[in-house]
Amino acid sequence: MLDTSDPLEVGVLFSQTGATAVVEKTQRQAVLLAIEEINQSGGLNGREIVPICADPRSDPRQFRHEAKEMVQAGIKIIFGCYMSSTRRAVLQVIEQSDALLFYPTLYEGFEFSPNCVYSGAAPNQNSIVLADYLLESYGDRFYFVGSNYVFPYESNRIMRDLIQNLGGRVLDERYIPLVPKADDIDRIIAEIATCAPAVVFSTVVGDAARALYQAYDMAGFDRALMPIGSLTTGEAEIAAMGAEAGEGHITSAPYFCSITSPENRRFVAAYRSRFGQEAPISACAEAAYFQVHLFAEAARLSGSTARAELLEALAKVELAAPQGSVKVDSRNHHTFLTPRVARVDAAGVFEIVYESKRPLRPDPYMVEPSEGTSWSISALAL
Repeated sequence: MLDTSDPLEVGVLFSQTGATAVVEKTQRQAVLLAIEEINQSGGLNGREIVPICADPRSDPRQFRHEAKEMVQAGIKIIFGCYMSSTRRAVLQVIEQSDALLFYPTLYEGFEFSPNCVYSGAAPNQNSIVLADYLLESYGDRFYFVGSNYVFPYESNRIMRDLIQNLGGRVLDERYIPLVPKADDIDRIIAEIATCAPAVVFSTVVGDAARALYQAYDMAGFDRALMPIGSLTTGEAEIAAMGAEAGEGHITSAPYFCSITSPENRRFVAAYRSRFGQEAPISACAEAAYFQVHLFAEAARLSGSTARAELLEALAKVELAAPQGSVKVDSRNHHTFLTPRVARVDAAGVFEIVYESKRPLRPDPYMVEPSEGTSWSISALAL
């Protein structure tokens, strides 16, 4: 049973400085909000949750160092990481210590760890619907640009296969540093102008996304004819770049702040009451929020915070999250999520243009369609 005599310390591992802080700050805030809500409602059967926060500065080596410090101090539950390079660095420590990482960010899939719960989207929950929507709405000529680390390379590999299977083609594929110089962005804009794709697919992350979209806006490209489609550009990035630079561009994610459900209205009101009325809330923040509540429900159900008992209980927990119903698939520790596609309007708000009728089972290895079935919205019977 849960020991109610002492508070439970949990790790909160999100960058507050560095290249990806623009997103990770929102994830940290969402985790802290969820912990406050749980404590206000009685904690874990009376046990207070105490967040132990660190700033790994968007650096995989610092992430690994901070995770090691946490587990050596006896912390066995960590909520954290944005980039796949940081997740992989932290998992080395987590697995050695039989701890449990709750990872709230979309990623490239093709991974399983017995010490990780993946609450962000797997490729079958965002890439498929985005490829299908962009091809149907804008055309079959794509230009790829990404940040220079593991997720963009792997995500672009998947998106290339999806686009080609649906009859499209990729004109070129480029990568820029996590902290690009102006010349890096200028070269991308010049190449886009030269090859004139129907869509630019971006896996550029953090502050570099702001720079790319603002340069795209300055170049005068017509977003109605040639938008940027992305998995990684959410409300935090749009707030950083401004509505004028974001208008007309497309993102696929399980969550957008504009969802009108009662659960989301309550979440948005609570988040902005705590962190400011203009605070951006993206899919990465929403996943960071609901995964803490999933953990708490599993801890109450199992009467334990040990990894094995929590994972067994998580398979029995279903939560009404801001995006809709979520639950963890016991087969792969990924989460059932609701695929959506949205376009940024003139006010910088994501207007949802497609959403699944139901949460979609996670398939991180992209193996579930039967032989001969194409990956598409229609094939998934959404």
